[in-house]
Amino acid sequence: MLVIRPINAADFTALKTIAIESGAGFTSLPVNDERLKQKIQHAEHSFAAKVEQPGDQGYLFVLEDTQTGEIVGTTGIEAAVGTGTPLYHFQQNTVIHHSAELNVFNQLKTLTLCNDYTGASEICTLFLREDYRRNHAGRFLSKVRFLFMAEYPERFSERVIAEMRGVADKDGQPPFWHWLQKLFLTIDFTTADHLIGIGKKAFIAELMPRHPIYVGLLPESAQEVIGQVHQNTKPALNLLENEGFTHKGYIDLFDAGPTVEAQLKQIKSVAESKKVPVKIAAVQGEQTLAVANTSLQQFRASFSTEAQYDAEQELLLLSAEFAAALQLRDGDMARFIVLDKA
Repeated sequence: MLVIRPINAADFTALKTIAIESGAGFTSLPVNDERLKQKIQHAEHSFAAKVEQPGDQGYLFVLEDTQTGEIVGTTGIEAAVGTGTPLYHFQQNTVIHHSAELNVFNQLKTLTLCNDYTGASEICTLFLREDYRRNHAGRFLSKVRFLFMAEYPERFSERVIAEMRGVADKDGQPPFWHWLQKLFLTIDFTTADHLIGIGKKAFIAELMPRHPIYVGLLPESAQEVIGQVHQNTKPALNLLENEGFTHKGYIDLFDAGPTVEAQLKQIKSVAESKKVPVKIAAVQGEQTLAVANTSLQQFRASFSTEAQYDAEQELLLLSAEFAAALQLRDGDMARFIVLDKA
């Protein structure tokens, strides 16, 4: 069985393996021992903290195969981004150049450096090892964050964002990056990616263009990928769009991937989740449910057809084995959503 739980110090080696496997462009998990240990410690403190409003908390979860004890994935939420270290994006705009005398009317796209998402919550750090990319595991890894956020809304902003990976070539280099490197940064992508991953972002404010950039002046290879996602990221984007996330013109500085956003209460899995008492019973449902307990530090969640909602009694029926994996007993409260039909 695959179970989500908060990360702890004993998961360091597994987290480093995931960081290596995730490759370039996955800046939230840099291959840096000190930074990874800091992320684990920060997560442990965040789960333990008493919180009345979102701040500098980061909630990092791991997906564990309970049969083998192996950590096979990770997923996370940042409570309020940009409040400590600035979070930068390019905002896409349109400016009008109009001459009535010459009967010329031009609409020109621009990119402007901004910090507009400061204070928003961010869902991030989703990675599932290749052998486990089946049987709803990826869908669950994404949606389980919404179960946690629905249970603890005071810990998160009303605005939730997700940065989607942009287009890259066969060597992992974003076409959008090349013009930035040539004109402004003069460092290679790997170096910039590493600096972002370990939290050293001062060079962005120091070297990035301070004035709006006319998109039409960029190389065609850069223009073509603005707001586009990496081929491997399309399923994740589709899932978020089905949850109600939309792209409002903000893109990543380096690969031009879109940042999508939604209001927390309007996210489909948040709005449709139900919190009801548990009853242990022999059950084989017709749908796959994602179920979570309501604990904070001992948060557990998984998915199974051995769960069924009894609407008449307003009870969540769980098999004994499934309930035990989630540390749930008769009468405990649990939160669930329908993950998919069986």
